[in-house]
Amino acid sequence: MLEKFKIILLSLRKYWILIVAFIIFIISFYSLITAIWITVIVIIIYLITDVPSLIFSIKFKRFIKEYKSVDDKTLSKLLKKPLKKIQEQMFLMSIKQKKNKWLIIFLNKQYIFFNEKTIEAFTKLYKVGLGEKEILEKLTNFKVNTRAQVKAIEETLIKNNRLSQREISVKEYREKQRFNS
Repeated sequence: MLEKFKIILLSLRKYWILIVAFIIFIISFYSLITAIWITVIVIIIYLITDVPSLIFSIKFKRFIKEYKSVDDKTLSKLLKKPLKKIQEQMFLMSIKQKKNKWLIIFLNKQYIFFNEKTIEAFTKLYKVGLGEKEILEKLTNFKVNTRAQVKAIEETLIKNNRLSQREISVKEYREKQRFNS
């Protein structure tokens, strides 16, 4: 419930400038000077509130893309920002991650970011037919540490329609490996 309320507030935050512009347009019919003053005040408020958060968002995205895998607590220490602010930023990024090549998962009350190379390697291994255990063994150099992370990556990719069907099933892959050995 709280998550939905947060999303609604964030979507209203995007459109508040349009609502104010409409109100200023209506006021301009009655008093042009008042409309001009209100416009100047709104522009100043907009610059004070939204521009710093936009700059932080851009810097944050550039910063995390340098890492193969990084969690919110580590980012909080590296950036010297409050954990809550980092988690809010990662939450906002996770909402819009359908189009992006990187991935953010939420696991054990923390957000974990994986860059595009990690996700590409995961999808290749998944399509080949490897199970969670085998994928985990292959992705240790990408800093994927637990089977729970592998499962969360898989579920998030499926949820975002970014993971296609396997070429062969896990059972077929294991049988093939057993007979080839």
